[in-house]
This record gives sequence, structure tokens and C-alpha cells, in this order.
Amino acid sequence: MRCGLIARKVGMMRLLTADGGHIPVTVLEVDQCHVIATRTMERDGYIALQLGAGLAKVKNTTKAQRGHFAAARIVPKRKLAEFRVSSSCLLERGVELSVKHFLPGQFVDVVGTTIGKGFAGVMKRYHFGGLEASHGVSVAHRSHGSTGQRQDPGRVFKNKRMAGHMGDQRVTTMNLRVMKTDEKRGLILLKGAVPGAAGGWVLVRDAVKRKPPEGRPLPAGVQDANVAVMRAPVRAPVAQEE
Repeated sequence: MRCGLIARKVGMMRLLTADGGHIPVTVLEVDQCHVIATRTMERDGYIALQLGAGLAKVKNTTKAQRGHFAAARIVPKRKLAEFRVSSSCLLERGVELSVKHFLPGQFVDVVGTTIGKGFAGVMKRYHFGGLEASHGVSVAHRSHGSTGQRQDPGRVFKNKRMAGHMGDQRVTTMNLRVMKTDEKRGLILLKGAVPGAAGGWVLVRDAVKRKPPEGRPLPAGVQDANVAVMRAPVRAPVAQEE
């Protein structure tokens, strides 16, 4: 089991096919994703890799965090995440991972935080139909109606669908196909939508419900020292042919 990558959602675009069709894709940017620490069975009780991506201001990091990054000889990172791996896929601290970690055509799972919608009613939150437009209904057309029974059981059941906070939840979208990777710009193009807003951080890993592709880099796709990655801010590019 390999580790994944920490990426930043840039936005969405489309890829044009040879027959004139188009494929909606989400653009993810991998910004200096390094291995920060390792977790071993002897020391920690489990095997995992801690990755970091992006750049954080030194003044905004605590003294303990600075020492943690200094041990790996890495500048402070904005986003940290752990990936469970097998013992054969452990990497040394300081190794930089590349977008070639994933192959075009393979399937991946993406973990992200959905866009927060605030306090929402049942019609928006759970797609309720609402009450009648007539027959005595007044100023309650978008309400949820009754929430329970009478004296027995005399309470509202748990998990009753009612108005409340919507969005801002950790969600995993499974089986997204990798359409294209750009190692020079550090971009991954995934077919379909990815949870979260533009500019948010997501975790990309091999799909757990799909067979791993043949020829995938093991233990991981490491950044080539001869490739100079563009560090300028990336915007969603224009449509291109597949």
C-alpha cells in the first residue's frame, strides 16, 4: 500500500476529445509535497508517512513545529497529513513526491472538506418537498412538518432530518480517473468534481475499490531533480485536446 499526495484544488476546466466531445476535469496542484516524518511499528505502533505541502510563514509556526520541520531539514509547511503505508513503501524524510506518483488512466480516491452552506432548511439540506401551497397552510410552506408521534414514544427520534448546519464536512469521492498529469507544472487532471472550494487542500490516494495499475512507481513517484517545477500560482487552464 502506497502513500498518497497532498494537493491544492485549482478549479475545473474541460478536455476536448478528438470526436468533438468534452470531458469535465478538476485541476489539482501538487506544491512541494515532502515527507516530513515516518511512523514505524516499533516506535509508534503503526506504519505511516507524514507528508507536508505548501509553504507557511515561519513567524506563524510554533517553536515546536519549527523543530519538527528542522529535523527533516524542510521549511515549514502549510498542510500536514498522514498516509498509512506498508513497510515496503516507507520513504526517508525530506523526499519530495511528484505528480508522476499517479499514472494517467488509473483511479484514485480524493478526500476533501465540502463547502460550508451555513444553517439550511430541510428543502435545501434534504430536498424535502415542503408543505401545500393552499388548504390552510400559512407562512410555513418550506417547513418540515411533524417531527414525531404523540405520547408514545413522546420524543423525537435521533437522526431525524431537520434544519441545521449544512456542508463543511470531510467527504471522500471514490473512483475518479486520472486524465492527465503535468510534471513540469505539478498538475493532476481528474475526471469529474472534487469536494471542496477552489484553493482548498485535498488528499489523493490510490483507489481502494479498484485494482492497482501495472507499472505504478514503487514505493512512490519521486520528484526528478532534473525537472524544474514552475512555482508560480496556477489558474485553471483553457480547454485542451485530450
